[in-house]
Amino acid sequence: MRTNRKIAVSLVAAAVLAGVGGAGIAQAAPAANGSAAPSACRPANHTAKITADTSSAGHRHYRVTLTAPRGYASCKLAGSPTGVRFTNHGTGTGVTPHSYGGQRTAVTFGPGHPVHFDIQVPNNARSKAANEASFTLRTPGGGQIPGKSFAEGRLKVAAGTRIGPVQHGA
Repeated sequence: MRTNRKIAVSLVAAAVLAGVGGAGIAQAAPAANGSAAPSACRPANHTAKITADTSSAGHRHYRVTLTAPRGYASCKLAGSPTGVRFTNHGTGTGVTPHSYGGQRTAVTFGPGHPVHFDIQVPNNARSKAANEASFTLRTPGGGQIPGKSFAEGRLKVAAGTRIGPVQHGA
């Protein structure tokens, strides 16, 4: 019985000291940068969806729209995503797209500020069905956001597919 009381008293004392010390630490340690929100540019912090867009002469277009929920910090993106791969139910299509358009314009992405990019597919090429695209986003100055982002939606891709730069809006 005596040992149990010593343990109980020790646990209570430790809890009291931790509570007092913890309160002092919490008040003395504000966030260093004023915002503890993680970046919306990180792949785990945004969603992306592929939808059919208006066709142009000789091409089908698909829009990949990225959105970020509340609670994430805005960030800057620029240029066309890199390392784009298309799959259909987990199987690669073998189509390797190239970028087009201006690659230096920076856009703000975050909650309330969706962005999009274009997938341009030639009509006259033999197309392959896809339902997912993976890609790496770029920062102004040519850097890359670590990790792969994924977008889901039905599309068809073919040799000669091109990826446009990230732009403002959904």
